[in-house]
Amino acid sequence: MKWNNIAIFATAIALTFSLVPPRLQAQAAPKQPGFQAAYAADAGKLSGKFAGLAGAMAGKYDWRPGPGVRSVGDVFNLIVMENGMLAGVLSGAPSQPRSKPEPITDPAKMQEALRTSYANLQKTIAGLSDSDLNTPVKLFGMDLTKQGALMLLLSDQHEHLGQSIAYARTNGVVPPWSK
Repeated sequence: MKWNNIAIFATAIALTFSLVPPRLQAQAAPKQPGFQAAYAADAGKLSGKFAGLAGAMAGKYDWRPGPGVRSVGDVFNLIVMENGMLAGVLSGAPSQPRSKPEPITDPAKMQEALRTSYANLQKTIAGLSDSDLNTPVKLFGMDLTKQGALMLLLSDQHEHLGQSIAYARTNGVVPPWSK
């Protein structure tokens, strides 16, 4: 095609789209999911992976790579606690009792606790409006927005997922989704 033909073709396309009423243009454009949908989907992926690892690592919850380092069970219990804390921060409701709960050591109960904590977190995230994401909150003594709190704890949980994968591989356990 010669440049003149390309210019005429591009002009014709632009003119065609400019004649479509704006109301139809808006209907044709798919609604983009908000941050809430992305965060809730991420929490769902984390839920499946942590619950899968909790089952695959049954019998190894006491294993730790060295003194003073979190054990397998410690990491899983931390995730359940963080999910409750984050859901509380996002909803404005108290998230955890003042006393530290007894650690979960039974693999089936741990899998259920992980799934339940993530389901509650997903429900809380889905209930947030765009303006809610900008609401100021305190987390670990830091001034954040609800979106900042979400980003902080979900990224922390991805680090713990990597830690848990390393624990599994060190113990000869293949993560369920890698089989």
